[in-house]
Amino acid sequence: MINFTGIKTIFWDFDGVIMDSMPVRDQGFEEVLKDFPKDQVNQLLAYHKANGGLSRYVKFSYFFEEIRKEEVSDKKVQELAGSFSAIMLQKLKSPDYLINQTVNFIEQNFRNYRMFIVSGSDQSELREICNSVRIDQYFKGVYGSPTPKNDLVRNLIKKENINPTESILIGDSINDYEAAKVNDIAFYGFNNSELKSLSSNYIENFKGVS
Repeated sequence: MINFTGIKTIFWDFDGVIMDSMPVRDQGFEEVLKDFPKDQVNQLLAYHKANGGLSRYVKFSYFFEEIRKEEVSDKKVQELAGSFSAIMLQKLKSPDYLINQTVNFIEQNFRNYRMFIVSGSDQSELREICNSVRIDQYFKGVYGSPTPKNDLVRNLIKKENINPTESILIGDSINDYEAAKVNDIAFYGFNNSELKSLSSNYIENFKGVS
C-alpha cells in the first residue's frame, strides 16, 4: 500500500504515466526521420525509450551529433521538432490514449493536492493535448520543453513556494528520477519495473494508493 500522507504537491510526468503515448512518439520519430538509415533511427529509438523524460530537441541533436557524428543547426532541430509536433497533435488529441487508473486517481484527488505536469514533451503541444482530452482542469499548471525537467521542477518550487519535503514526483524514466533527486523531492516510479532498483517507492497500481 502506497500512502501519500503529508504530501501536498505532486509533480506528474506525462508520457507513460498519464497518457500511453510512447508508442505513438516512437512512430513520430520514425516518420520524421524516414529518409535516414533504419539502423541509425533504431539507435535513436533506443535512446528515446531509455530517456523518456528528455525533450525531442535533445533527442534530435543526439541523433545527428552522437549517432550520425555530424553537426546540426538549431534551425534544423527546430524544423524536425515542428514536424514531430504536428504528427503528435494529429494522433494524440484523443482520450483513448489516457491511462485510466492514473486519470481516475487524478480526478478523485486533484482537490487534495497541488498537481503540476512536468514533461519532456513540448509545452505548447502538451497544453493543447491536455485541453483536448479535458484533463488540464485538474492541474495548477502544465509545463514542458524546451525547459529541461530539472529546471521545471526547480522553478516551480521557487515560484509556488513549494516545500520539497511535502512533494513527490511520479514518473516512468531515469530522467524523472534524476529531476526528483536533484530537487530533493521523493520519487515514485510507475509503469517501468526497472525503476524499482532506484527507489523503494514504486506504484504498481493507483488503486492501491491512499
